[in-house]
Amino acid sequence: MIQLKSEREIEVMAEGGRILAATLDLLRRSVKPGMSTGELDQIAAQFVASHAGAVAAFKGLYGFPGHACISINAEIVHGIPSPTRVLKEGDLISLDFGVKYQGYYTDAAITVPVGAISASDQKLLDTCEASLQAGILAAQPGNHIGDIGAAIAAVVKAAGFTTADDLVGHGVGTGPHEDPQVPNFGKPKRGQRLVAGLTIAIEPMVNAGGSATRTLSDNWTVVTRDGKRSAHFEHTVAITERGPRILTAA
Repeated sequence: MIQLKSEREIEVMAEGGRILAATLDLLRRSVKPGMSTGELDQIAAQFVASHAGAVAAFKGLYGFPGHACISINAEIVHGIPSPTRVLKEGDLISLDFGVKYQGYYTDAAITVPVGAISASDQKLLDTCEASLQAGILAAQPGNHIGDIGAAIAAVVKAAGFTTADDLVGHGVGTGPHEDPQVPNFGKPKRGQRLVAGLTIAIEPMVNAGGSATRTLSDNWTVVTRDGKRSAHFEHTVAITERGPRILTAA
């Protein structure tokens, strides 16, 4: 069921979203070769805990053991942080984090390089981030969910990449995952109509190779089936009468 939010609820989500954006910015600045994903997880946990009323939303969610989903290279989403997983020069690391603040959830992700990366990897990051911006721009009141997916897919296809089509964005707010689903593909003017008060997580996951995925034996980490690298960017967005509002911006 679609849950529309009042202006007051959206303001509360924006407050939580600012904490989330600051957390991701801290993680981005902390990433370096030789650091473990477990260390990054603890940095995020401690930072959020320093904000009254804020909780790391993923810890224990559906049984997830970490505070952040930290995925490296061919891992698309839901990587489990570990003190034994050490970053190397040239890695790509996806940092996916959620905050629960005063009863409302926000969700965002970035993918960052570990030291120097190749031109092809930089193109992958740039394309994924550009596709997110295209999806957000399409999230206008009166448009449809299909407009968002079509905008994302057009950017990704033009760059020669693919989206992980069995992984989707989603509604977010009073719960971490709400209706509707927000695929990274679609046809304009198809699907749920976008109306003021709808809050959604738009999150393209872009693969350097094919779109097929598989889940590792830990039952969490989703990877590209062909082993090629992936990138993930995400924002929580509110549909307003004035257009899309990014709630997880710095």
